[in-house]
Amino acid sequence: MRYDVWAPRYARIRDEFGFPFEREEAAAATLERLLSPADRLDPLGRIRSRLAGHDAIVVGLAPDAGPPPVWRLPATPDRPVLIAADGATERCLTGGLVPAVVVTDLDGPVPSEVTANQRGSLVLVHAHGDNIPALERWVPEFPGELAGSWAGPPRPALLNVGGFTDGDRAAYLAEAVGARRILLWGFDFESVEEPEEGARTRKLAKLACARRLLEELAAAGSVPVLRWSRDGSIGPYGTSRDESTR
Repeated sequence: MRYDVWAPRYARIRDEFGFPFEREEAAAATLERLLSPADRLDPLGRIRSRLAGHDAIVVGLAPDAGPPPVWRLPATPDRPVLIAADGATERCLTGGLVPAVVVTDLDGPVPSEVTANQRGSLVLVHAHGDNIPALERWVPEFPGELAGSWAGPPRPALLNVGGFTDGDRAAYLAEAVGARRILLWGFDFESVEEPEEGARTRKLAKLACARRLLEELAAAGSVPVLRWSRDGSIGPYGTSRDESTR
């Protein structure tokens, strides 16, 4: 999605959740400093080379979904590729699958993301106002290829193609680089493992926002956005209970 289209949408999100833009800028500067010169170069182009023309399976962390059964998909000339949303990376590796791309703001099981990076995944690290300590802690640990993103205007070293949570941001990324189709696997908007009521309410609000953003992406129509359910069915993305992201 073009930034001029995305920016007013994110402005509403920032107002809704009270994100100070100054902290977003500080996080972006931190990430730029931590990325190597090679990792600051053409982030969107490097991701495009991995995803363009392929079916992109965006893997979420819905309870009991497991890793996507890629062997069930019909054979195509261009094999499907996986984009793991943060904690779903661990699920992919457990199933013997190495994502082409991992999208993360470093609030999940980061060691599994480091492992995937070591095995060939490009890790797209997202900088936001609340994760500067995680950036400092983890970015130097990744041994392989990285790219960076943030919530403001695209920079030479940091992309922004839309999206809010790791899962919907992964779908927006697939659309931006020319995936053939986007298949959403393991998405759940309503299962939140937060014992504290305030944190649970905030998490559910973020998931509601993610649901809305995915609906907008599907309605845009530039790339088909499909729901891949655990019963094996694949159909247009809608608003059923098992179609969300964590």
